[in-house]
Amino acid sequence: MDNILTIVGMQKSFGKSLLYSLPMFLISFMFLTGGRPDFSNPASGIALMVVFLFVNLLYFLMHYTGKTDRFRAVLFIIFALSLSYTLIHNMLEVRKSMSFNQADILECKIPFCHLVIPMMLLPAAFTKSIIFPGSIIGGFANISAMVVLWLGATLVLGRGFCSWGCFYGGWDDGFSRVRKRRAIKQISDLWKWMPFAVLLMVMLTAALSLTPTYCSWICPFKAVTEFEQVTSVESATKAGIFLSLFGGLVVVLPVMTRKRTQCSFLCPLGAISSLSNKITPFTVKIDKTACTECYKCVEVCPLFALSKEGIKEGEVSLFCSKCGKCIDACPKKAIHYGIRGIPAGTMKNFSRNLFLFVSFLFMAVFSSGPIINTLQGVLKLIF
Repeated sequence: MDNILTIVGMQKSFGKSLLYSLPMFLISFMFLTGGRPDFSNPASGIALMVVFLFVNLLYFLMHYTGKTDRFRAVLFIIFALSLSYTLIHNMLEVRKSMSFNQADILECKIPFCHLVIPMMLLPAAFTKSIIFPGSIIGGFANISAMVVLWLGATLVLGRGFCSWGCFYGGWDDGFSRVRKRRAIKQISDLWKWMPFAVLLMVMLTAALSLTPTYCSWICPFKAVTEFEQVTSVESATKAGIFLSLFGGLVVVLPVMTRKRTQCSFLCPLGAISSLSNKITPFTVKIDKTACTECYKCVEVCPLFALSKEGIKEGEVSLFCSKCGKCIDACPKKAIHYGIRGIPAGTMKNFSRNLFLFVSFLFMAVFSSGPIINTLQGVLKLIF
């Protein structure tokens, strides 16, 4: 009898999950194909369908299993790797090199990156100039499209952008999952405020020099995208800094701490996104009536957004990226996705379903292009 009830329950869960997934299936198909699927090219057609089915399978599994982070992370990490491949492939085709020179800067041929946005604010306000040498409209990764995309995502998701849309977040997210246990267990919470100091520094230096100083000197992801051509001691020093920060903050420390240390300790855009958590409609809430203060959520949080003191008060800090790792870890389901204005512990399923639809759709549409391009490149080697 128990086996029969279990099978019936699984069938109901399967049907309900399939029903939840149907809108994502239809909308993602429209976005990925532009409403006009073209399978005339075997490699591109296969890549499109594989990515479409893979993305929707992950979304279905989120509903069917009730788990979020494990399936989000798969797509998020693949997105980061594919985006780097797409950028590098594009630059090799256009420039025959990952490096750029003075001519590329003068001709505004540098792909725009969302990490530049904080440095653009003061120069744009006071000098009415755009300090990044990229295309404003048109071309690959143009400024207007990227700013609008980031602004819309930030207003809706807040720092959720860092776990559902950031180009690079999948790198340290992936490395933070390499070890099952942390080798470094004690890290001061004060470090999580460092991005605000970095934000202030790069905004002021960018305003004074009218150059994107974060990109020029300390962005670790120059190691996996484009970088300045090494022709002098200065450019060699910059390359050394990029590689050192990438190796330390994106690879080694995430492996040793199981935390996203680059996002937590360096990224200036993460600081702005953290502040936007105060106005976004989606939040993570703690139901104090169900919480047993086991602190498993504190242990697994990759961005230091949870503390024992905060759990006792039923508060999640502004550093939360809504990745879902704490929610998956909670044995009592006391921590959950919520909607601003709705009390903790109520409308859990509705809030989760709505948040997952919005956040996953954004990531699916945004990530599919680079993943399809990467898969096409692999298939072309076969066909």
